[in-house]
Order: sequence, then C-alpha cells, then structure tokens
Amino acid sequence: MSRLVVVSNRVAVPGENRAGGLAVGLLAALKERGGMWFGWSGKSVRDGSGTLHTQKDGDIEFVTLDLSKREVDGYYNGFANRTLWPLLHFRLDLVDYDRGTRETYHKVNALFADKLAPLLREDDIVWIHDYHLIPLGALLRERGIGCRIGFFLHIPMPSADLLQAMPDHLRLFSALYAYDLVGFQTQRDADRFQTYLRLFGGGRVLDNGELEAPGGRRFRAAAFPIGIDTELIARQAGTAATKAAVKNLRNSLRDRQLAIGVDRLDYSKGLPERFLGFERYLERHPDQRGSLTYLQIAPVSRGDVTEYRQLRSQLEQIAGHINGGHAEPDWTPLRYVNQNFTHATLTGFYRAAAVGLVTPLRDGMNLVAKEYVASQDPEDPGVLVLSLLAGAADELKQALLVNPHDLDGVADAIATAATMSLRRRKERWHAMMEHLRTYDINHWRRSYLAALEG
Repeated sequence: MSRLVVVSNRVAVPGENRAGGLAVGLLAALKERGGMWFGWSGKSVRDGSGTLHTQKDGDIEFVTLDLSKREVDGYYNGFANRTLWPLLHFRLDLVDYDRGTRETYHKVNALFADKLAPLLREDDIVWIHDYHLIPLGALLRERGIGCRIGFFLHIPMPSADLLQAMPDHLRLFSALYAYDLVGFQTQRDADRFQTYLRLFGGGRVLDNGELEAPGGRRFRAAAFPIGIDTELIARQAGTAATKAAVKNLRNSLRDRQLAIGVDRLDYSKGLPERFLGFERYLERHPDQRGSLTYLQIAPVSRGDVTEYRQLRSQLEQIAGHINGGHAEPDWTPLRYVNQNFTHATLTGFYRAAAVGLVTPLRDGMNLVAKEYVASQDPEDPGVLVLSLLAGAADELKQALLVNPHDLDGVADAIATAATMSLRRRKERWHAMMEHLRTYDINHWRRSYLAALEG
C-alpha cells in the first residue's frame, strides 16, 4: 500500500487540542497506511521562514514549517481569507483583491512545494486540502513530482461568472488541472467547476466524464460529501448529560424548549438573517411566546478583520433589540455568547435542544447540521432547520429546509419544529441518522482515496 501524504494549511500535531472531525478522519487514514502530514506550524517568525519541525507518532510523521509575519499576513490573512474566502462563498462584494497578497500567496505555496518535494517518494499518494493551497499540486509537478496528487475543496465552488470576475483568475484556477482528482463537497460544486473549465478555462468535458485541460492533460472532478464520526458523536452526546455546563443549561431553561445555533462568527453563516428570522418567529407566533429560548454560540474568528468586527457589533445590536422588545422578567428569548466550548460539551447542548438552527447563506457542507442529528436522543429527537444553501441539505432531506433569506419561512420552520409530533420527529431523525451512519467520515476518506488511486 502506498504511503499517504496529507498536506493542509494547519496540522493536527500530537499533543495539540485540534482533534476536529476532519483531523480525526485524516489521522485514521494516516494510521491505516502510514505516512506524513505536512503544513504550516501556526508560528510566525521574524526571519528565517521555511524552518522545518518534525515529530513522529507511530507510523505517522508530522512535518511543519514556520512562516514570517509578512508571509502570514499576505498568504493567510490576506489572499486566502480576504480574497478567496469571500469569492468562493459567492460574496464578490466583500472580495479585497490585492496583487501584493496574491504574490505572497503564490510565494508561500512555492515555499511549501520547495520543502515538501524532497520528502516525497515516487509511489506516494499526496492529498492536498482546501483553498489555501490551490496552486500546490502544479508547483509540485514543476519540481518533477510525478506521483498521484489529489485536491479537496472543503468550501463551496461558486459559479463560473463569479470565478471569472477575479483578476488573473486563470493563473490560480488552472492550477487545479495539475491534480489527478479534484474533490468537492457536492455535485453542484463539481458541475460549477466543469462549467468554469469549459467557458473560461480553455478545457473540455469528455464523454467518459473526464476533464481535459488545454494541452491535453486529463484529470477528474467529482463530489465526495464529507461525513462525521457518527457513532463517536452519538456516544459523546449520551454521556455529556453529566457535564456541569450541560446540567446548568438544562436547569436554566425551566422546562422551556431550547433552539440552538453553533457557528464561527463569519458572514457566510447568515447570523444576522437568523436572528431576524427568530424575531419574526416571535412576532408571527405569539401563541408560542415564552415557550422557547434560542441559544446562539458564535466563537470569534478573525477578530482583527474589519468585516468580522462589524458583524459582531451588528449581532450585538440585533440581539439587544430582540430581547428589549420581547423579554419577560423571567425569560430572555435570545442568548448570544461568543465563548468556546469543548466539542463534547457541544454535543450535550445539541442533545438538549428541541430545534437545531443551521441557516448559512453559503456553506460547503456544514458539519454542525450532521452533528446535531447524531447527538439526538433516539427516544426524543429534536428537529433540524437547515438552509437549502448548505451542502448538507443535499443529504439531510428530512430536515426542515429553508431559504435563509426568507425570514417568514425561517420563522414558520422554527414554529413547526417546536410543535412537531414525536412520531414525525422520530421518522425524520431515523432516516437522517441511517444516512449519517452509512456515509460517515471513514466512508468519505476511503471513497476519495480509492478514486484517487483508481
């Protein structure tokens, strides 16, 4: 079996508390085959970027490199998160395009290639992850690497017209032609990439489904929806009831129902629209007044970026307005908190919630939707309210699907979820849970790697 080499912006090195769902899946793949995980150390140094640090854990080697502060600002804070992130989430209005950060992004990818290429073997399988590292495969090819290289985009692929609107778009997106397999979260994402290739990328789609780049190189693009560790999360949620934070939350509700949202503080998550949808619920369904409390957990991310500071301020204003207009002395309709909780505690919160609110404006997949379902009590499951614009909506068809821009629709879905009969809740939950058990994180990585090697 060929050695697996995983490359991502950040690395889940031993001893660091970064064991999210993706990390668990990739570590399982590396344990199965032996291999290396390569990426940025997370450190910014004054000078001497490119220094490698190596750690071993069994058959897995973890190799990280340092970047200078200037490189981090240009590559990560700049082009990746101020240009590519909004562009790929359909937010052309928020794209901050700067030639300087674009060049730093390409230079850092070239640094990755320079440091990684000497470590690779002829028969390795290389799996590169996400928008930070789009050019890396092409840069490795330029350095003579001929082994199989795959890429997976965890966030959405927007329409061809949006991609074409970015200056010098072909320089970046034609780098995807160097991969053997380009993976996306949904078939829609894969189709949009094929349309871009055909309309603006100079390539064509062949009858057998393969893609042909200008010059004749052939490769494939396909959907591989990412899953979760379904059984682990179900077990975690079952035991989390004993945690103090979960007990305190349940006690504080005083027999009221709980609706929950858990999202990074990011404009793609549609939090202002969700807050306004909840306010509309309070206005449209006065018969349910005082019966449900909405808890929104939104840990701060990228707090030094202007758009995120503005978003936080906007949410605080809306939350204050809602509570000012609807609260009672013994009831606060909306609880809005920016702190982090452990993953195990969150599963306990999900299990306590009669309604799960997952309403992003755009999302590649959204694993919170899947984790909410997996965390439910089989005898008394809650109801998921899910945005049609999240990749998870393609799979979780028994959720109450909403357009996040339709405030009345979101309001009515909350009311429907809060009053749904136990029989209907169980039917919907069982169907979704069966799907999540079959298409879990292990199915995702095995199906992708089988396709890459095939």
